[in-house]
Amino acid sequence: MAGNARTFILMAVMTALLMVLGWMLGGQGGAVIALAVAGAMNLWSYWNSDKAVLRQQNAVQVDRNSAPELFDMVATLAQRAGLPMPAVYVLATEQPNAFATGRNPQNAAVAVTQGLLANMPREELAGVIAHELAHIKNRDTLTMTVTATLAGAIAMLGNMMMFTGGRDGRGGGFGAILAMIFAPLAAGLVQMAISRTREFEADREGAEISGQPLALANALARIATLAGRTLNVPAERNPAAAPLFIINPLHALRADRLFSTHPPTEERIARLQAMARG
Repeated sequence: MAGNARTFILMAVMTALLMVLGWMLGGQGGAVIALAVAGAMNLWSYWNSDKAVLRQQNAVQVDRNSAPELFDMVATLAQRAGLPMPAVYVLATEQPNAFATGRNPQNAAVAVTQGLLANMPREELAGVIAHELAHIKNRDTLTMTVTATLAGAIAMLGNMMMFTGGRDGRGGGFGAILAMIFAPLAAGLVQMAISRTREFEADREGAEISGQPLALANALARIATLAGRTLNVPAERNPAAAPLFIINPLHALRADRLFSTHPPTEERIARLQAMARG
């Protein structure tokens, strides 16, 4: 199944979960209200998600005067990918990492951490930036924002089931307990699946943009090792943005990786190595 089709199906499942919870809370009217609320949240996310994420991560915009090498590298790779020049940001954290955001290629941004700039050889840094440009080209940043918004709404309604009751006031019943537990869990699993699908595709296309699959593979290994040793405070405070990063930024405090939004780094590296051999 193609990545886009899989993503569409998974997002449809999330919307259905949201409407079921709305129906359990208020019948047909509750389902309609739940769908309307999701639509309003997604509309807000469409226009403001990039600014919100960049503010949360304390990102500072740079230009050719303040960061000439980084800016020119992004410009060269964006041209190679056939993309408009995105805005470029630097995050004041020593954890090596990067992410992209924006609702479309015309309104996009690439953000890298100070730790990434300090620890990456030039060819590996290019591979990381190419990976983020692939996300922009495939409009993954918009997909993940909408998915995160729906997941948040499902979790909220699931929790409400315990305290407000369903259509017949049976909020404390067994059905409400199941809804409170399993609806947010299902939303998290769907969000995880979408993120993992997109990461594999961005690795592949990013390697094509940079022309160096092994450089990106080496960068992933280096980032995964160093990220696990370095605390990213803004990311820990705003974990909903974790799926946007090239490597999970929450490793420092999160021992339980059962619901990691990223595929195993070893598998990503193996695919890139096979791509280089092919």
